[in-house]
Parts: sequence; C-alpha cells; structure tokens
Amino acid sequence: MVTSRRIPEATVARLPIYLRCLHVEAKRGVPTVSSERLAELAGVNAAKVRKDLSHLGSYGTRGVGYDVGFLIFQVRRELGLTQDWPVAIAGAGNLGQALAGYAGFRARGFSLVAMFDTDPAKVGQSIHGTPVHPIGALPAVAAEEGVAIGIICTPPEVAQELADAFVDAGVKSLLSFAPTVLSSPDHVALRMVDLSMELQILSFHSQRVAEQLVEGL
Repeated sequence: MVTSRRIPEATVARLPIYLRCLHVEAKRGVPTVSSERLAELAGVNAAKVRKDLSHLGSYGTRGVGYDVGFLIFQVRRELGLTQDWPVAIAGAGNLGQALAGYAGFRARGFSLVAMFDTDPAKVGQSIHGTPVHPIGALPAVAAEEGVAIGIICTPPEVAQELADAFVDAGVKSLLSFAPTVLSSPDHVALRMVDLSMELQILSFHSQRVAEQLVEGL
C-alpha cells in the first residue's frame, strides 16, 4: 500500500532515476547496493540518496547497503507502479506513433489503450496494436477504458481543447508534448515537456562552456 507520508517533489523526480539504476544492478545479479554506488549511478551525492530513500521508510543496513530487490519494490510502490495504468494518446502524428511503439510502456506498468486523431486516414486504423479513434470519441472512450493518464501530442493550437476533453472524461493526469502552456484544474496533475525549450537550455550551457574555454586560452 502506498504510504500517506509527504514526499518532496524533488525526491519524487529522482525516484524513477533510482529505479532505472536499481534495475541495472538487478540485471547484473547484484543483491545489495550501497548509497554511494546508487549515488554514482544516479549522478547525485550519497547523502541525498539516503535522505530520499528514508522517505520511503528504507534505511539500508550499515556495512551492507540496500537489498536491491526489496528497494525496487519500495520505489515501484511509491510511484504507483504495482498496477497497470491505462494510457491514451491524443495525436497520432510522428511523435504519437513513436510513443505508441515504445515497448517500455508495458514493462513499466503503463498500458496504452487508445489513440485519437482528426485524420480520417488514421481513424479506424491500429498503430502498433493500439486503435485510433476520432477526437470526438475521446470522452466516451477514455471513460470506458478508465484512462488514468492522457498524453497530448497535438499541435499547440488544439492542445488545451484536448486537455479539457481528457479532464471532462475524468482523467486525473496529463503529459503534454505540445509546445504551449496549458492549464488544468487543481485536482489534475499536469506535466509539460517542450523539446525546443530543453534544447534552448542546453544551448545556454553549451555557450557557457564555450565562453569558459575561450577565457582559459
């Protein structure tokens, strides 16, 4: 059962990273992992790892570390990955199709149950085994399938409309790849990924590195 303790958002953001690292160790057949080793794999410091994991009620064993298998269970439990979450994608363009073909969905506890698009050539088709419905069917299909997470891969000018449609259908979590700012009710979790913004941030850091190299000449 997921605990009711308050876990800081920064910790929540690092839990998927820890989980990925733990799976790497598990595949190597490593039974236990120290906070130092996990910190090295995750790119943080050991003190932060120990503090983060303490929010899960996991403190490890001095001189031994953390049991990898049990820690994977604890992190998955906190992230709600001990059950499958039905997911739907709005937008069957290049990005939507790429996401539909991502094998990691099922492996990580997410079941892609539907896609939506306005293109008559795509509606009624199946993309990587997922049926494509007309946009107008979103509320009914999302409610029928019990969609928990809606992914928006549409042009920015219609993204808010799709977000509202997901909300009206009772979807409580949204992930948007549309390059625009969206709004949602307080009870709906909304995360936005703007690839162009991420590239601009990387451009900033690249420029700083170049400037430092010039200054060092």
